[in-house]
Amino acid sequence: MMPGSHGSLTKAGKVRESTPKVQGRERHTPIPRIRNKRNYVKRFIRGRTVGVRA
Repeated sequence: MMPGSHGSLTKAGKVRESTPKVQGRERHTPIPRIRNKRNYVKRFIRGRTVGVRA
């Protein structure tokens, strides 16, 4: 026997609609996916060390 749904569909999205919109903060560093790709290119494609200043 399958259980019913959790709450009725008439109530769906009510809380999110009534919540005030919050602006996202501005990023100072690149998005991790982009940063990881950039580091991969530097380390494995070009053969450089990343983050080490010596």
